[in-house]
Amino acid sequence: MTEIQHAFHIRSTPASVFEAFTTPRGLDAWWTLESEGVPAAGERYRLHFAPDFDWFGRVTHCEPGTSLEWLIEQADADWTGTRIGFQLHPKGGETLVEFHHSGWPAANAHFRQSSYCWAMYLRLLRRFVESGDVVPYRDRLRA
Repeated sequence: MTEIQHAFHIRSTPASVFEAFTTPRGLDAWWTLESEGVPAAGERYRLHFAPDFDWFGRVTHCEPGTSLEWLIEQADADWTGTRIGFQLHPKGGETLVEFHHSGWPAANAHFRQSSYCWAMYLRLLRRFVESGDVVPYRDRLRA
């Protein structure tokens, strides 16, 4: 299995980063067009991007303020069955984010495209948490 990993710092607290990663208000500011869900083990998130991209993930692990992981239960063929998650570590007034998207069936073209997109989206997460900047959904991969 293939895995996407990113590690980066955000100038904020783990609690603020966790909120941006796990609440509909936060997710919709940097990743999804609209989402639903609560950060608790066993809960189901709706991750909506477009009419043909209405995906669902189940929380398999949650430590409030520290980490969360979703098992993607309904998405396209490459994403279904993968796991998306993060761990947060306070580091001198900042938060180290260790992100993963694991369980990919192969390092195919979609994997490479998703790895790039995750880097772009995670950069928007940092902008949102640090400055409140919300890029319109249609512009996110060009911002």
